[in-house]
Amino acid sequence: MATRNIVLTNHQEQLVGALVKTGRYQNVSEILREGLRLVEEQELQYQNKLLKLREALAEGLDDIENGRTVSLGVGEEITDYFKSRAADLARKD
Repeated sequence: MATRNIVLTNHQEQLVGALVKTGRYQNVSEILREGLRLVEEQELQYQNKLLKLREALAEGLDDIENGRTVSLGVGEEITDYFKSRAADLARKD
């Protein structure tokens, strides 16, 4: 295993000390490994979200390219369109 030196703030040092003292974790390394697992999980979720956004963008651009769009206009035209769509969806249920 690799050894690293890290610098903790006073608050972080107190938190680490409290977590070890209460028995939640056996030592500081265990706490840091758990933190890294959480960072890794968040990074994976971020990458998945980014992938889905890119797929949605590609789908939207494809819709534009193939004429599958609606011009909504402004103001009440937009409101009327969404009311109509909501009513259509409610009828399908």
